[in-house]
Amino acid sequence: MIRLIGYFFGIGAVFFLLVAGGVAWYLDKVASDLPDYQVLANYEPPVTTRVHASDGSLMAEYARQRRLYLPIQAIPERVKEAFLSAEDKNFYSHPGIDVEGVGRAVLVLAKGGRMQGASTITQQVAKNFLLTNERTFDRKIKEAILAVRIEQSYSKDRILELYLNEIYLGMGSYGVAAAALAYFDKSVNELTLEEAAYLAALPKAPENYNPFRSADRAIERRNWVIDQMEANGFATAAEASEARAKPLTVNPNRSGTYLASSEYFTEEVRREIGARYGIDKLYDGGLSVRTTLDPKLQTYARAALQKALLNFDEARGYRGPVTRIDIASDWGVPLGEVKAFSDVPEWRLAVVLSAENDSVSIGLQPRREVSGALSAEREVGTIALGNMRWALNLQTPERSGRVRGADDVVARGDVVYVQDTDDGWRLRQPPKVQGALVAMDPTTGRVLAMMGGFSYAESEFNRATQAMRQPGSSFKPVVYAAALDNGYTPASVILDAPISLPDGNGGYWEPKNYGGEAAGPSTLRLGIEKSRNLMTVRLAKDMGMKLVAEYAHRFGIYDNLAPYLPMSLGAGETTVMRMVSAYSVMANGGRSIEPSLIDRVQDRYGRTIYRHDQRRCDECNAAEWHEQLEPQLVDDRQQVLDPMTAYQITSMMEGVVERGTATLVKELGRPVAGKTGTTNDEKDAWFVGYTPSLVTGVYLGYDNPQPMGHGSTGGGLAAPVFVDFMAKALDGTPPVPFKVPAGMTLVSVDRRSGMASKGAGSIIEAFKPGTGPSDVYNVIGMDSMAASDFPPAQISPEAEQAIVQGGAGGLF
Repeated sequence: MIRLIGYFFGIGAVFFLLVAGGVAWYLDKVASDLPDYQVLANYEPPVTTRVHASDGSLMAEYARQRRLYLPIQAIPERVKEAFLSAEDKNFYSHPGIDVEGVGRAVLVLAKGGRMQGASTITQQVAKNFLLTNERTFDRKIKEAILAVRIEQSYSKDRILELYLNEIYLGMGSYGVAAAALAYFDKSVNELTLEEAAYLAALPKAPENYNPFRSADRAIERRNWVIDQMEANGFATAAEASEARAKPLTVNPNRSGTYLASSEYFTEEVRREIGARYGIDKLYDGGLSVRTTLDPKLQTYARAALQKALLNFDEARGYRGPVTRIDIASDWGVPLGEVKAFSDVPEWRLAVVLSAENDSVSIGLQPRREVSGALSAEREVGTIALGNMRWALNLQTPERSGRVRGADDVVARGDVVYVQDTDDGWRLRQPPKVQGALVAMDPTTGRVLAMMGGFSYAESEFNRATQAMRQPGSSFKPVVYAAALDNGYTPASVILDAPISLPDGNGGYWEPKNYGGEAAGPSTLRLGIEKSRNLMTVRLAKDMGMKLVAEYAHRFGIYDNLAPYLPMSLGAGETTVMRMVSAYSVMANGGRSIEPSLIDRVQDRYGRTIYRHDQRRCDECNAAEWHEQLEPQLVDDRQQVLDPMTAYQITSMMEGVVERGTATLVKELGRPVAGKTGTTNDEKDAWFVGYTPSLVTGVYLGYDNPQPMGHGSTGGGLAAPVFVDFMAKALDGTPPVPFKVPAGMTLVSVDRRSGMASKGAGSIIEAFKPGTGPSDVYNVIGMDSMAASDFPPAQISPEAEQAIVQGGAGGLF
């Protein structure tokens, strides 16, 4: 008997050794091609890049996978406990494999059941980071081997950190931080017990527990997690009972742009970050971008520009509906499919249900539910004739001219835009005319606000940075600044008279002033105040266009301006951004400016990798204070214009506001310098102006240049936008005069002759050291004419008034 037992024991031992050897061979074979788990030590997952305004408010997020990486210390205990209860309650005690769970899964499989998951959190880390999702026995063995090795190499907290930041939780979100925002628009620190439990219910199959399509299953699974938390001692019975009784309330956080008025600005930042660091870094790098945008100023800019575009457009009549739909049945369904402007929240699409002579009945586009489904509610309203009277001037291919009633303007089934006002619903239409506005800090070049058109949703083309337009007379200050920097004074006299110059093609170029008349000899100040083209051409001719081109390059308006005289009147093409940058040079005392939309960029670890402000402060980091003076920033930017010249041209442009083509701007009630600009046939209208602390440029015109109508000048169209914006932007700040540089001499001169005078019609003019008003009446550009032919007295007020009729002067 003993021999028999020994015999069987020997057979069993041999069999065991064979099986053990086979298992060892199999495990060695499987383990031979395992991925390197050491890569987890340097793992950098794709992380969302976030863009913030200057006040810290979120502007936009960019990511292929929405993920915000949090260190384990930043993840609340309640969130950790929810996931441990749902996924791996023994996580902190097992070696990487849950033996009991594996045995249970093997038994189910042996009985012919479906393969079950018995994966620990460590195994899920191995699968998610290093393996595929295939459901095979080999993959499970690899997963187990890697889990054991990972446990031997990394702490439990590090493993849990990787898991909670990598796991996919539905709605395009990866990791608990992104999921908290995606589902509840909260940070993880704000999650309640039931919200944390719902997120912990999602890892196995997020789509099975979708809060909109499978709400009952989602609540059931959430409550199961709450039960597990109670059983594991992570929640009291009272807390668990209260949490289970609450509904599943989801408040999705939308992606894209978050500040409704900043879409053009945000897109410009996105392009710059992509160009600077690459698309992969933009969408996966987890950058934190702090922009220069001031949200309040941006709101003011949007309101001012949109108001001007709408007023101009409505004055030219109604062009017809957005589209037409069939309203025979439920009109809300087809109306819900029409795409509205997402960045003009004041407007709503509506369909005309019926039209009478004095009113229109409308149905408003149904709103979208949180789930994205169309609301079943149907709202109706009425447009009174008084709120659409502007549209009685029809401008459609079918008919035009003024009509009598509302039913002649719109018809049943027309889809139109409306706005809810204090007087009821008002008919609106997207303007055809477009424009741009840029506001900048002249000291630093920080762009504080930017509008690139009426609506980014309608057109992504940024007219502030991409539209190349002729600046017209708004370029003239550069010509005059070049003159003042090279021997001329504000009191220098130039002939304002007809001029005929060879055009190089056998003909002659004969520029004109805006009113078509000439005023005779006038000072540089009068020339810029009244925007006289003939004077500007003579001045450019006298000093040479090469000098003008050099200064245009210094100011950053043009890279290579062709040295032809028409360019002195703003015939070259440039952008609003460049013009505002140029005026900032004059506003800040002549320092070069590099416009910037970005203050700082930090990488995913919080390290600053870019900073716009490069000024040095050698004494800012002093270890102790020994009664030394306050540290001073070292500004070593290039001086591109004499500070005294900068003040002179600023003073002359103050005259444009006080007495010239932009007197509307006086209503701001503070020192303002600026210049209007209008191009041939009123195709472009400009105003660029500044105070000591803020420079703003405005442009209006059609995308495909065409006349806007007689009188559509910079003074009439662009200057009101400037005033609307600046009035709000500067509200609450005291008026600040422009600072006179030390060493300049202030002398009273005659406004017309430029000679010293203290009588009527005199003005205080600033002169550089060694210069002053002329003792002899001398006129630049007389050619064969004698100065005696144009005595100062001949410049009558009537002639001056003729020059400024219509406003801005410009390119003719």
